[in-house]
Amino acid sequence: MTRKHCLWWLFFALSIASAQTTANADRWVVVLAGHLFDGKSDRLLTSQAIVIKEDKIVEVGAAGQLKVPPGAKVLDLSNATVLPGLIDAHTHVFENGPDLELQTLRYSWQYRTLTALANAQKDLMAGFTTLRDLKTVGAMYSDVDLRDAINRGVVSGPRMQVATRGIQATGGFILKGYSPEVPIPMALAVADSPWSARQAVRDQVAHGADLIKVYASYDFSFNRDGSMANPPTFTREEVEAIVDEAHKKGRKVSCHAFGGEGLDYCIQAGVQSIEHGVDLTDSEIRAMIQKGIYLVPTLYHYQLDRQHDEKKYAGHSVAEMSEPSFRRALRAGVRIAFGSGVGPFPHGSQTKEFAYMVQFGMTPAQALHAATTEAAELMGWQDQIGSIEPGKFADLIAVSGDPLTVVTELERVKFVMKGGQVFKDEWHQIVH
Repeated sequence: MTRKHCLWWLFFALSIASAQTTANADRWVVVLAGHLFDGKSDRLLTSQAIVIKEDKIVEVGAAGQLKVPPGAKVLDLSNATVLPGLIDAHTHVFENGPDLELQTLRYSWQYRTLTALANAQKDLMAGFTTLRDLKTVGAMYSDVDLRDAINRGVVSGPRMQVATRGIQATGGFILKGYSPEVPIPMALAVADSPWSARQAVRDQVAHGADLIKVYASYDFSFNRDGSMANPPTFTREEVEAIVDEAHKKGRKVSCHAFGGEGLDYCIQAGVQSIEHGVDLTDSEIRAMIQKGIYLVPTLYHYQLDRQHDEKKYAGHSVAEMSEPSFRRALRAGVRIAFGSGVGPFPHGSQTKEFAYMVQFGMTPAQALHAATTEAAELMGWQDQIGSIEPGKFADLIAVSGDPLTVVTELERVKFVMKGGQVFKDEWHQIVH
């Protein structure tokens, strides 16, 4: 920092400290940002201040030009880069590693809800102030209770949209390897006709689902030529029924599909997002652009699984399919929202997704927008989160370096604020 900037910050801090205290210090916070990525542009602003009242941003601008409320608490992040709180649009807080069958069979819903809370808090500490969580895997509607407990201030955690159970057809996502005589929990709700599909949507909405998750293709294999075979889980009519009923209830639809007919059915029915989409065709990409359907790619997850897949599928892997598919979707202009699929791998580590997004063709700014403004719009919360501007929640994070130059800076988040409350501060930079 130059001598001029040092003198400026000192003057600013002294002007606040000398003001008469006429406001409640707990109600007003001012964050001094040496650099600011506000989510609205592709560049960093310098010497900015963010004025916060309670949980909302009131004003943002050049620090020397803002009127600071007397008695406000000041957080000095003048040596940091401040960004909007990150959004992970594909999480599984009810999953704790790859042994999902064991977790589902061994632990009660109550125990799994406690571990889900711990996982959500790990994600918050990594900088993700908002999660879009996509099924409880046998824990029924426990994610609704977790979301509500966070919203009511009973426990701390990120903002959440939850999908409750998710929907499959008979023979879809099941816990395998057990005798049919042994009763085991159903990982997802089952629907085997358009009418039972509508009933499954109604049931999940009635129990508090924010969105609906449909498994349009679940099983997959590789052909001898290395192409992927993705049999559909549902008929076209069943998928259309799910999407139509969800939309009638004011809920968006998330479609799990690697490729094939099931993915086509989802696009034609008008879902809001394709999760994974590792084997997209050019015609599917064009249709997604035309309909404004998001891709939520989960790249890091499949890179982690690459060696396991290659051993299982004779040298083939989901990762080898997902990279070129992602690149083509990006070049064509498909809207992409950050989603990691965290749960099979440790919560709090999903910031590694950014490096793969950039490695596979995004600029760091594009990757950041995917985890802020784009993910917020996918969730329908663009008026509340995703950028740093007046009227939005005071969800902020900070890193030491410049993530627009080195995107892996996002793997070292040192400051986390959600709704004006600081949850992590490795600098402890409270001036007043």
